[in-house]
Amino acid sequence: METISLIGSGNVATHIGHALAKAGYRINGVFSRTLAAAQALAGTLHCDATDHLEALPEADCCLFAVKDDALPSLAARWGALHPDSFCLHTAGSVPMDIFEGKVENYGVLYPMQTFSKTRQVDFHAIPCFIEANAPETLDKVTQLARSVSDRVYVLPSERRRWLHLAAVFACNFSNHCYDIAARLLEKEGIPSDSLLPLIDETAAKVHELPACKAQTGPAVRFDRNVIDRHERMLADNPELRRIYELLSQHIYQYAQEND
Repeated sequence: METISLIGSGNVATHIGHALAKAGYRINGVFSRTLAAAQALAGTLHCDATDHLEALPEADCCLFAVKDDALPSLAARWGALHPDSFCLHTAGSVPMDIFEGKVENYGVLYPMQTFSKTRQVDFHAIPCFIEANAPETLDKVTQLARSVSDRVYVLPSERRRWLHLAAVFACNFSNHCYDIAARLLEKEGIPSDSLLPLIDETAAKVHELPACKAQTGPAVRFDRNVIDRHERMLADNPELRRIYELLSQHIYQYAQEND
């Protein structure tokens, strides 16, 4: 396998496209529904860009890195054009059989990481979870994945969706909590970057301790005086107060179960 065509131009497509190019694969072209977005990525990968799927060159592998809800229609359209092709998608929660009946060989290469275009990451440190519709196809996916990552695992769709759910809690929800915290501070004129050492230490601890053992704060000991005070402070934001209440209750419940 030497050539790859990219369907998508977002965060995942950008990082995996560059990782594959660095590993020696030739990116044939980039498709995006927005031509400017396709051109922006294709310009850095030194390949053609298009917003017409029919114009995207066929390659040894067609890699779909798009929003989950766009996958079914794009897979169907590509399959109608190139039914004999080898296709992969990068989604965490979409089953592999999204390609079934559309193309001959297919699979999944899911890099479990949060990606932003402006942030560089060491792709080789990212765990990649793969599967394929046939043993020989899995060999191809394995070779491709190992060229960009040192941590490659075979994981079927049914279990991968639980991995993705866990990732949402660990990454997306915690990041939203960072945003909530920053907004609370900014409202009081307190620099939000004062939270960074706390955030860094919280993340660092779980490299050495189970998260349940690393938990601190008023909720884990259910300090009612502090919790009630905080809830009164959030009286003008019932939604945020409810989130605080639910999280506090859940933290205390887990602490009791793991005591």
